[in-house]
Amino acid sequence: MLAKKLVTAQKRGETRALCLGLGMVACSMMMYFFIGITIVPFYTKRYVWTTETICKVLKVNIKDKALCSNSEGSEDEDIFHYPCLHVWVNLTASGQEVMLYYTEDTLERNPKCSYVPGNSENAKEVKAKIEEIANNFKKYQTFPCYYDPGGMQTNVILSRLYPPRGLLFTFLWPTLMFTGGCLIIVLVKISQYVSVLSARQ
Repeated sequence: MLAKKLVTAQKRGETRALCLGLGMVACSMMMYFFIGITIVPFYTKRYVWTTETICKVLKVNIKDKALCSNSEGSEDEDIFHYPCLHVWVNLTASGQEVMLYYTEDTLERNPKCSYVPGNSENAKEVKAKIEEIANNFKKYQTFPCYYDPGGMQTNVILSRLYPPRGLLFTFLWPTLMFTGGCLIIVLVKISQYVSVLSARQ
């Protein structure tokens, strides 16, 4: 009687462990799908500026009169405006004179400006920050930057928001969950196989 209870409890434990493993595998596959349709396109679309080189500042200017808005073509006068910073650099790898952008998103938000601040109602703080950035570029004439070796993008960026290791870190958790689920399933199957062998003997 006691042996039957132990066997029943063992089967229940194996069933629960198997369900846990299958659930972990299913959740990890759903996470892979979600990452593939939401995050991966950001990386593939912006995976252009891949090679690091040295940029040398040629000219830095701020256009106070030609203010740029966050949404081009908008006729709303109350929309946030900011001074437009222009930074032109000499690309060491090719010797070309190109425009520098702060990140990949800067080019998409406003291709006319090298730096796009966040929305703010305090115009003085925004102007002071842009002037500080311009002074830093004038102070540090050479610095590392990223360019497109394929030549599709003729501009360069200062900092990458979407490096390859960021994508690897995104896939880390679903990979660990998938591995753990598979490991649980394998251990349950091994346990069942050993139980069958011992029962035969």
